Amino acid sequence: MAMALYALTIFTGSFLLFQVEPLIGRYILPWYGGGPAVWTTCMLFFQVVLLAGYGYAHLATRLGRRKQGYLHLALLLAALPFLPIAPSPELWKPAPGDDPALKILLLLLANVGLPYLVLSATAPLLQHWFVRSFPGRSPYRLYALSNLGSLLALLSYPFLVEPNLILNRQVAVWSWGFAFFACACASCALLLAPKNESEPQSEGDATPAAAPAPRLPLASFFEWLLLSALGSVMLLATTNLLCQDVAVVPFLWVMPLVLYLATFTIAFESERWSNRLVWGVLMVLSFAAACYQLMPQHAGNLALMIGIYLTALFTCCMACHGELARSRPDPRQLTAYYLTISLGGALGGLFVALLAPLVFNDFWEYPLALVGSCLVLFFAWRRAGVFRGSHRLLPVTLVVLQLALVLFLSYHVFMTLNGSLASFRNFYGVLKLYTDSDAVGKRLVLLHGQVKHGWQYAGARKDIPTAYYGPYTGAGLALALHPHRLSADPGQRALRVGVIGLGAGTLATYGQPGDLIRFYEINPDVIDVAQRYFSFCRDSRARVEFVPGDARIVLEAELKQKHPERFDLLVVDAFSGDAIPIHLLTRECFAIYRQHLKPDGILLVHISNKYLDLAPVLRTQGRAVGYLPVAFKSPGSAGAGTEPATWMALIPDLAFLNPAEVSLRADVNLAPDPKPLVWTDDFASLWHVLKK
Repeated sequence: MAMALYALTIFTGSFLLFQVEPLIGRYILPWYGGGPAVWTTCMLFFQVVLLAGYGYAHLATRLGRRKQGYLHLALLLAALPFLPIAPSPELWKPAPGDDPALKILLLLLANVGLPYLVLSATAPLLQHWFVRSFPGRSPYRLYALSNLGSLLALLSYPFLVEPNLILNRQVAVWSWGFAFFACACASCALLLAPKNESEPQSEGDATPAAAPAPRLPLASFFEWLLLSALGSVMLLATTNLLCQDVAVVPFLWVMPLVLYLATFTIAFESERWSNRLVWGVLMVLSFAAACYQLMPQHAGNLALMIGIYLTALFTCCMACHGELARSRPDPRQLTAYYLTISLGGALGGLFVALLAPLVFNDFWEYPLALVGSCLVLFFAWRRAGVFRGSHRLLPVTLVVLQLALVLFLSYHVFMTLNGSLASFRNFYGVLKLYTDSDAVGKRLVLLHGQVKHGWQYAGARKDIPTAYYGPYTGAGLALALHPHRLSADPGQRALRVGVIGLGAGTLATYGQPGDLIRFYEINPDVIDVAQRYFSFCRDSRARVEFVPGDARIVLEAELKQKHPERFDLLVVDAFSGDAIPIHLLTRECFAIYRQHLKPDGILLVHISNKYLDLAPVLRTQGRAVGYLPVAFKSPGSAGAGTEPATWMALIPDLAFLNPAEVSLRADVNLAPDPKPLVWTDDFASLWHVLKK
């Protein structure tokens, strides 16, 4: 009975521990721009608090058994007032100029800090209690059970929890689950304490399990630290790569984390599942494929890209965590061992979430993780004696191949730096500038991730609209042939235009005297680059304004002003690469757009995307606010310096389609969709919009 209680408590605690991560991340994602760094910062917090939980468990084991139980009971009771864990929007939504990373860390600390600390300490502390209660029984099976609970929590969230429960219900269910866990954990604590502290509870207290543990060499702690840190860096760097070019959604957070935890479960279940040579070979092959995928010219196939990066993550973590499992110490060193692994994970999170954006001007942590994994595994294999004896040819060959990968990655980094005019990185991603020439002439190009976000030609062609904003695109037609532009009264022709997403500022070329073009831009580096390196905004005949901050939060705040701005045209063009900030496409956000538009105003959304067909979402959201959806697809022209583009115009009536230039290029779909695709702040699914 006691063993079943231990197993139930550890499983429940681990399930709740990893269920709250995507839940709270999904809750606050719309408040902080919807970028990959939101999840990376959340992961950093969870890793640091996990470290604190393991540290608490390690120190608590120094106390007497009764004191351990009562201390943990007190901590459980202290965590209950934090329920439910939903953060208050009034308190925690950021204001323009706030440091997003710091604000996220403070939010998580205030709302889930103590409950998460209690859950973090559960697995190592209860395994220690298990060793004391059942001497001679290995606790590492409970560690595998703990990871199984974590895996089920992560897999259930995107497939079962998120599609079927709104966020407030998710919070409520999780809070009731925590209350159940607290009761089970309290039962374990009460069972632990003997009736008389001076008397052993069982013969096990006098067994070697309670004797002082042997001292471990410092190299062992160093090895555990490096192996766990490399796994953590690979996890977060892989998640960044996936999210920056697709979307920041729980599925793409969860799958890397599922594979990461699965490697712990497999490696600690039995050594037969983590053969060094098998995983060494697979790691080298997957790393070679990842190096191939890193080249910009090889981006394009979504399934292939996800498969390659996830395979590289899995093989790397299997190799690293297999070495961790092999080097596990005597059970009396259990909490120190887990504490060191947790410290390595936290250091990896600190490196990716905080240090890398400050030190690097690109996502160099991923190639560094590939290189570091090769070097650390060589160190671990050397300590384990893999290179001794008659069967050393294969491991030596693997090391040679790993060194070849290191040289290739070094060359890749050198060539990337050599071709870049300037590069900028912050919380919101990486911007690059470079110069080249095409059929039109010499140009300055702006990249966000691997996707071009605009360019400007030199000399006499510097004022032509380029990229996705040519004269025959949806944007060009709306700005040049808006019904107000064609008014018989010259005083009515000026437009008030709001643009969500600045890029190079290309849309400013359409400005006319008397116009106002207001750009809403979350990334301060984009505003700086557009003003310093491109002249579209400086040379515009319109009055151009820049509003920093997340567009949704700023627009919502502007509605509370006495006379909020009302636009003739509102352009949504805030997609970084092929990633989409989903919070800008939800029903709640479209209600905000509608309030900022004049009665005859037009909402225009840029939906060009390699992977996702967003048209069904736009049609549903537009009709919900009383608009008619009209698609504009333009093929692009190398001679004109434009790219193929897809725009969706949501119009209040058919007046915009009167000019022949517009109607000939419009794809009008007035029939209602048989299955409307509604995205809300509580629910959004990419499965229905993936391109075949």
